[in-house]
Amino acid sequence: MKKGLHYFLVIVVLFFGTVVYSKTASEVFDAVSSSVVVIRTYDAKGNNQGLGSGVVLGNDLIATNCHVIKDAAKIHVVYKGKQYLATLQYTDWDRDVCTLTVKDINAPAVDKGSTSHLKVGVQVYAIGAPQGLELTLSEGIISSLRPVEEGQYLQISAPISPGSSGGGLFDEEGRLIGLPTFYLTEGQQLNFAVPVEWLIELPERHKKISEAAQTTYIDWLNKFVMFYNEGDWARLLDHSLNWIEAHPKEAVAWYGLGTAYTQFGRYADAINALIQALSINPEFASAWNNLGNVYYKSNQYAEVIKVYQKALSIDPEYAEAWHNLGTAYALSGQSIEAIKAFQKALSINPEFAAAWFGLGIAYAQSGQTSQGSLYGS
Repeated sequence: MKKGLHYFLVIVVLFFGTVVYSKTASEVFDAVSSSVVVIRTYDAKGNNQGLGSGVVLGNDLIATNCHVIKDAAKIHVVYKGKQYLATLQYTDWDRDVCTLTVKDINAPAVDKGSTSHLKVGVQVYAIGAPQGLELTLSEGIISSLRPVEEGQYLQISAPISPGSSGGGLFDEEGRLIGLPTFYLTEGQQLNFAVPVEWLIELPERHKKISEAAQTTYIDWLNKFVMFYNEGDWARLLDHSLNWIEAHPKEAVAWYGLGTAYTQFGRYADAINALIQALSINPEFASAWNNLGNVYYKSNQYAEVIKVYQKALSIDPEYAEAWHNLGTAYALSGQSIEAIKAFQKALSINPEFAAAWFGLGIAYAQSGQTSQGSLYGS
């Protein structure tokens, strides 16, 4: 009897010894903030060039995004109010991950996690220096896992801004799972991070890749984002065609091409490009949404509603797609469904003026004139 009880107690101890409790946002911040630094870059004349964030990986070793230190003549790491001169160690411009060495910084290293078992919806925390405001915490969830060559981008809802790049993205246990890298201004919560595995693989990849020979994915993507945000459709068209020629299986390049064709009224070409993007990545919600927009512009109304519904089945928090679906319902005379769609858009983004207007029109269309005059005037 005693022997059996002993085994039972051992099993109980082992079981409870493996229980992991998620930390609160404050606990995560307290655990990892001392491992996040600010990175400042300067040109050859000593003028401020830019800033970003970094994460301590080990003794005198800092990780960041390569674009943070691009073209810098001098790099400083700021930690606890003191500046340290940094030198570039390893680079992988294609994945946009780099490491710096900094003497005598004496900052604790982060614990590295893994993205292999991440699921959409789990809580994450980003810590960096948006707009130079060091040690800023934001929280959100994993919105999507976006496959790319040899890995995946982490799409997150945690807000990031200029200066956040290269900071740390942490899981609920305070383990590093990625580096916030870029965001798109097209819609809400389109923020992305590179996975921690790319940092782990960096030394070996650095040996294999000649920096001079790289045609970088991040360069393609950065130019796409720049032309898209500036509304420079001619340059986006040219850039997307060149990107597709170099990397024909890149969904974002086909998405860019479809966007540019749409702006020039080449709807048939836009549809073909967006369908190609979706054949590569069927979970590309923005491509489904844009495809719905093109079907609408080209008067293919039978396809519009189901395409918007597909976008929302992938990303139910896509306010713009809910607005577009509401518009499609209203145009097809389905005013009740239109009201529901506009209300959903506004529950996600209460400041969405076009959705308020559409809701007013839908109320009026349904005969609810008092509501229509309230919201549609």
